[in-house]
Parts: sequence; C-alpha cells; structure tokens
Amino acid sequence: MRNRLNRPSRLELGLFLPSKKAVSPLPLNTHAPVFLPPLSLSASPFFATAMAAANGDKGFEVPKLEIKFTKLFINGRFVDAVSGKTFETRDPRTGDVTARIAEGDKADVDLAVKAAREAFDHGPWPRMSGFERGRILHKFADLVDEHVEELAALDTVDAGKLFAVGKMRDIPGGANLLRYYAGAADKIHGETLKMAQPCHGYTLKEPVGVVGHIVPWNYPTTMFFFKVSPALAAGCTMVVKPAEQTPLSALFYAHLAKEAGIPDGVLNVVPGFGPTAGAAISSHMDIDKVSFTGSTEVGRLVMEAAAKSNLKPVSLELGGKSPVIVFDDADLDMAVNLVHMATYTNKGEICVAGSRIYVQEGIYDAFVKKATEMAKKSVVGDPFNPRVHQGPQVDKDQYEKILKYIDIGKREGATLVTGGKPCGDNGYYIEPTIFTNVKEEMSISQEEIFGPVMALMKFRTVEESIQKANSTRYGLAAGIVTKNIDTANTVSRSVRAGAIWINCYFAFDPDAPFGGCKMSGFGKDMGMDALEKYLHTKAVVTPLYNTPWL
Repeated sequence: MRNRLNRPSRLELGLFLPSKKAVSPLPLNTHAPVFLPPLSLSASPFFATAMAAANGDKGFEVPKLEIKFTKLFINGRFVDAVSGKTFETRDPRTGDVTARIAEGDKADVDLAVKAAREAFDHGPWPRMSGFERGRILHKFADLVDEHVEELAALDTVDAGKLFAVGKMRDIPGGANLLRYYAGAADKIHGETLKMAQPCHGYTLKEPVGVVGHIVPWNYPTTMFFFKVSPALAAGCTMVVKPAEQTPLSALFYAHLAKEAGIPDGVLNVVPGFGPTAGAAISSHMDIDKVSFTGSTEVGRLVMEAAAKSNLKPVSLELGGKSPVIVFDDADLDMAVNLVHMATYTNKGEICVAGSRIYVQEGIYDAFVKKATEMAKKSVVGDPFNPRVHQGPQVDKDQYEKILKYIDIGKREGATLVTGGKPCGDNGYYIEPTIFTNVKEEMSISQEEIFGPVMALMKFRTVEESIQKANSTRYGLAAGIVTKNIDTANTVSRSVRAGAIWINCYFAFDPDAPFGGCKMSGFGKDMGMDALEKYLHTKAVVTPLYNTPWL
C-alpha cells in the first residue's frame, strides 16, 4: 500500500488511529486508516469460533512452511554451535516442536565478535560511503518485501502472531525501517566549531564499532530492524542474539543480508539463551556497545555486566505499565475501541500495552459495559485464521505467568468482569480479561503482566488522573483520549513517559524516536536519535597561523 508519492503508508508503518468518524475536533493528523482485524460481531456463542480455530478448524488454510535456517550465522556462513548443542523452538498454537536450533554460547559469541571486529577494523563496511551502504540497505529491504509471506509465517509459528498482521504490518514495517535508515546513511556529518583561539575545529561522527543486539520475543521482526537498521547505516558491525523462543526470522534475515551484499562478518546472528549467549555479549571485552530490549530485571544484569567489563555504553528498552486516560468528553465508542486495541493487540505481549485504563467517573459505567461486550466478541484462536483477533501466548511459561497474575488479581480483591480462563484444548490461548475495582497497590496495577489483561480504574479530576498515571516505576508510554486541547496539553506534559499518544495508540513511525524513562530504560529506537546512539563524536583541532580571522 503506497501513497501517491510512493512513500510507505502509515498502515505499513504500524500506525493505529481511530476511524475518521470517531475523530475528536482536536487538530490532530487522524486521516490515516486503522488496522485492527475486524471484530466478528456474529461470533456466538462466546469463543465458539475461537475454540474451533484453536482445535483445528478447517475453514482456513495454513501455508506450507519449510524451516530453511537453523544454524548460527557467523562471518557470512551458517555453522553449527561449537558445542554441537541444539534447542527446541515450539509452535505456541499446539506446543509441538517446530525445529531444533543451534544453541550458541560463549564460545560462539567469541567467534561472532571476532568476525565482527575484523569486519569493522579491516573490512569495507565502515569505509564505504554512506551512499553505498544505503544502496545495499535498499536491496536488503527489497528482499524482505519479496519474502513477506514466508517471514510472516515464521513469526506466526514462533511467536503466535497473527499471520495477516505480519503480512500487512510487521514485515513491511521492518523493510521500511531499513529504507528510512538507508536514506540517512549518507547524511551523517559533524559540524564546524567556532573556536575561541587560533585553531580550526570540527567534529566527526564515527561508528561506535562492534555492537551487541539482544532482541526480545514479542516482535521478532520489528525489534530486529529497530536495532539492526540504524547500526548498519552508521557503519557498525554487530552480533545479534534473538530470543530463544523466536529465532527463525532472525536467521532468515541474516541470509537475506548476505544476499543483499552486506559483507561477511558485518551481521552475525547467534541464537541461544540469556544466561549464556546474552551474558557473553553483555560482558564481552571486544564489544563496544550493547542494545537490549526486554525485562527491567534482565536489563539490570546487562548494565552491570557492561560496567564490570569494558564500561561499554548500553541502551535499554525495558518494561512498561502504560496508562490510557479516558476523559468523560471522549467519544465513547472510539475510546472503547482504542482501549481494546491498546490492551489486546498482540495478545497483550507488547511493552507499551495500555494495561492500566483510567476512565473518568462520568462515563465509567458505560465504558465498562461496552468494553466488556467488545472483549466477549473478540475471537481467540489459530493465528493463521483470518477471522481470529488474538492468537496464543508465546510459550508455556508466559501462558502460566499470565494465568498466575489473573489469579492474584482475584485474590487481591479486584472484580473479574470477563475472561480470565484458558481457551481451547491445545496451545497457549487465554481469554481477553477485564478487571474492575482495581486499586493502585494491586499487583495487576503495578507489575507488567504481558498478556491480555485490562485493569479498569476510575478517576474524578485531571489532577487525579495525572497522579494515578505516574504512580508506577515505569515510564514507557501513555495514551490520552479527550476532545479538550487544554486537557491534552496539560496531561501530555505532566505524565512521565517516553511516548504520549493523544486520541490514537501505537502511533509508531520511523521518524519518531521511541524509548522510556524511569525503570523503562533509556536510549531511543527509531528516528535520528537511534542513529546517533551508534555514532561516536570525535573533535578534531588544528592550529591556525597567520589567519585573518578565527
């Protein structure tokens, strides 16, 4: 889908906006289309379609999928792990084994870092012009586009992601991130300094060197390109560790990178586990920077290892407990649809999920009723089924963790309005869940669940909404739904978060930097800010003699 200027549409970039009919009079750019799988309003009885889909409903076709790449990718070649070990990756639709993947550990990370160091210190990639790097990145993006269906299927069988969403948003969005940074690659420059003494001074922007990327499992493609795209454009070389739950698409992207012309050693992919491969990257003395997305607890370990080794800089995109604040002047139907999307997109496995929903008292009861009705009509089932809105959780551990939090919510006194139970006979499916009568101190209000669980709370005043929204250790994102521009301005400037979305949600864009504050981490993905974090600023000064001016 392209607009008349042949630029990627906002749909391809993953922008979620309310429909035009529901747009408030605030002067916001809300003309882009919505992408939310259409609700099956006729789904009846509750979850009948879901359970049939989860149990092998034959009313849709699952594409045939060949797992082509299961080995480590080091120095331009697919190789076995030094240890010879492999691990299983499982299909969350059934729990069955999809493939056995080479298990990288410290010895393999050492080999990958050696290849990346050689490619950086002596190879062509950092010495190419930005224009030449950009041409290769454009080719890489074109190859991704040519394999959209296969790549989307890999993320579906690895992570339980909706196949239709992968084809329409995740995979094209990754390609468009490559194109964004391809365009930036030849625009990296320093500046001339106005010195106070007879000297000529200027700055250079140079690639930081070898980068270690540790990628999470919830958005395997998106997060891969969040990290790899700007680092490649900057001229860095790298070692990528995909999550052990979702290594398949990362290995396919390594293959495409080589086919696009990225030199050997520049992009290495080492699947493995956090305590072994991830720890080896974080503590490696020859890695110059680490970029990590994952939990706050593991982020601490990454930062500690980086400090204890070679004091390498780190960027961390960590947990979130994002509030969505709905004021009583909001269009009720639009607000309910937006909050539903904010909570249940990707089965709630998204760091910016709107999991704390604050609704002003004037519309609270009506909001609860409509939100409950919408959650009950949502179809859970096989993510290859185009009628399905929510697939399985990524694995058994995450599935059990979510159910444990639901049980904690009930025991702590919150009211379970709908959902809260497993769904289907096979796989890791959970009903969309809504709690009311949630108190700020409850675990389901304070801790990141990473699942399809909505915590609904009531507020009276603007000041109270700000206080409640900030009553968390996290600061990743927040949503505001109101028709009042003054309210929107006040709240957006008062809530401590890295991204504020007004009358929209998940409004990601390649040009908009994304990252958090407080215990959600630091450092930005996307935008030119992401490019900067892979660059080192060097000041160069030479004396001036007999100059007519400084």
